Formats: sequence, C-alpha cells, structure tokens
Amino acid sequence: MKNSISKERRQYLKRTRIYKCLVFGAQILVLVSFITAWEVLTNKGIIDSFIMSSPSRIIKSFMNLSQNGLLEHLRITCYETIIGFLSGTALGILIAIILWWSKFIARVADPFLVVLNSLPKVALGPVIIIWVGARHTCYYYNGNSNITYSNYFRNIKWIYKYG
Repeated sequence: MKNSISKERRQYLKRTRIYKCLVFGAQILVLVSFITAWEVLTNKGIIDSFIMSSPSRIIKSFMNLSQNGLLEHLRITCYETIIGFLSGTALGILIAIILWWSKFIARVADPFLVVLNSLPKVALGPVIIIWVGARHTCYYYNGNSNITYSNYFRNIKWIYKYG
C-alpha cells in the first residue's frame, strides 16, 4: 500500500505534517508566553491582581473546588439547566403542534407571538420573574394593598386605591 503513493505525494504529506506541527507549536508558545507574562505582571504589581487575579491564584482556586461546595452548586445548576431546556423544548413543541393543528388559535395568537418575538429575550427574564413572583407578594403604599393574594395565580385581584 505504501508503494502505491507517489514520491511527490509522500513529500507533500510530510511537509503538511511538519507545517501542522509548527503551527501547533507556535500556538502553544503564544499561550505559554501570554500566561507567563500575565503571572509576571501581576506579581510585579503592574496589573492589579485583585481585578485580574493571576494564573497561580486561579489554579489554587480550582484545586479547592471540592472544599467550598462549588462542585455541588455546579451540579445543581447543570441539572436545572438541562431540566429547563427539556421542559421548554417540550412546551414549545406542544404549542407549535397546537398552533399547527388549529388555524383559529394560530390566528388569535399571531399578533401576540409577533410581539413576543420582537422583544429582546434578555428583557423577558425580569418580566417572567415579576409576573410569577407577583402571586407571593403584596405591594403596600401608604398602608393600602394594591395586590390581594389569592391561592390561585389566575384569581389575583388588582385593587386600585385612589385617595
């Protein structure tokens, strides 16, 4: 099999392999140089180590991850992220099926979906938090309650006090 490759092809493959090794070596050299310069500059006080830290302090922090409970919090965060993604995907698929199945519901929901799609997604987080959190809070202004708590979210009554 090796004899079936021409001499020129072997030379080309060798040059390509050497070039890839040189590129990889240069990338490693740049990375090591950057980390070394960062460490030296923070140790000399040129870079404020409180703001930018230093590679050695970062490594020490990573070594202590299991002692401060960060790994447990990381596990919980990953679990909640996966559950949120899967439930959001399932809910989205269900809503898409309903909109595809019923032309009437699709027509009714169309302007609302357009408005929701045009909103920045970052702005929806606080809105949802406020909306969901409203069922557990009461807003008092001069002793007058503006939201009356109810056992069911849909039964929250808005009471406007004019005075």
